[in-house]
Amino acid sequence: MIKRLLIANRGEIAVRIIRTCRELGIETVAVYSTADEGNLHVRLADQAVCIGPPPSAKSYLVRNNLIMAAVNTGCEAIHPGVGFLSENADFARMVRDKGLIFIGPDPEVIELLGDKVVARSTAKKFGLPVTPGTEGAVSSGEAAEKAAKSLGFPVIIKAAAGGGGKGMRIVRSADELSENLSIASREAEANFADGTVFIERYLENPRHVELQIIADGNGNVAVLGERDCSVQKNHQKLIEESPSPGVNPEMRKRMARGATKMFRELKYRGAGTIEFLVEGENFYFMEVNARVQVEHPVSEFVSGVDIIRQQILACTEGRMEIDPAKVHLSGWSIECRINALTPGTVTRLDVPGGPGVRFDSFLYTGCVVPPHYDSMVAKLIVHAPTRERAIARMERALHELSIEGIKTNRDQQLRIIGHQIFRSGDFGTSYYAEIQKEVERAG
Repeated sequence: MIKRLLIANRGEIAVRIIRTCRELGIETVAVYSTADEGNLHVRLADQAVCIGPPPSAKSYLVRNNLIMAAVNTGCEAIHPGVGFLSENADFARMVRDKGLIFIGPDPEVIELLGDKVVARSTAKKFGLPVTPGTEGAVSSGEAAEKAAKSLGFPVIIKAAAGGGGKGMRIVRSADELSENLSIASREAEANFADGTVFIERYLENPRHVELQIIADGNGNVAVLGERDCSVQKNHQKLIEESPSPGVNPEMRKRMARGATKMFRELKYRGAGTIEFLVEGENFYFMEVNARVQVEHPVSEFVSGVDIIRQQILACTEGRMEIDPAKVHLSGWSIECRINALTPGTVTRLDVPGGPGVRFDSFLYTGCVVPPHYDSMVAKLIVHAPTRERAIARMERALHELSIEGIKTNRDQQLRIIGHQIFRSGDFGTSYYAEIQKEVERAG
């Protein structure tokens, strides 16, 4: 077992990693920008190192600073968390070259899966269906027009190296194509330093479903069920649940079979997700996230597995404590992301509790929420025997949650899960837009 690990991240995910490391007997080193000096992860870690000013480009994204912080504090491994450098193959390679362990797959695997064009062809090789689209990158208006006519409008332009809605444009007619191709490519270049884009047929209202995977790099691959991430605003997830109301047992088996084969053949190590778009009885490979996901707690609730623990063991010792053949999923779990709508100081925090309720956050009374980073400040997760009871438990927990001093989206989340469409379980990625129209019509 390693003795000391550096967490190359901040906020809630850093706190989450520290908690598991403490149970494993691993000392932790936190890093922080000057804006995060009072952050909870800094207070909970065994050591903390300041790595720069507030902008992430001058702190959390400075690879040399992170690696030197690890070396100078005697760390044996670096956990990248989520976002920032968690899927950066160059960073993973630098970590390895310094003789440290990267808590994630090999950089060569990250590179392979990080390019969506290459990942599509890889998925096809392992028998996973992909959304109809271009076989490679599209670099000219003529090529884009030819592809779009072949696929049929609407189409979607996507960044090969990105996600989160960056470098993504929906095009509904030929006269919109050229301009949107240029915009998508510029966005991709600005956000991922890679302007490569490709084109797929656009599915109007699919479900967004992802499988949670843990693998040890030695051929053992555990599937911890699927999560439904269809409630999104501008391609940013708001609510996740497991299992998905739209995935039947036969589809679940087919998804798991292809994903297991793919991750085994790639000698994948650590936590990861394979994402699909689901339309009726059909599902299509979308991408792989070669890291732990924000929404991993819902999979932990239904499987009883500490995903961060298994991720660390897989990457540092090449083993897991779970038998892939004996994974048992039970009940229903829902997660609501709590986002800050304004920065500021938290003047009061009332955290919900009770059976089947979990609150992952870096907040505490008196902490400062800076304006420089992602708006998510907490995750409220519940677990219950059935979906109906999980929804009721989430409503109760949201009503108990009180965060004063900053504005959050708590009331918005109550409106979403209280809506008849959500309760029916019959919805896709356009659901949020539908209820927003209702709110606007109501004034």
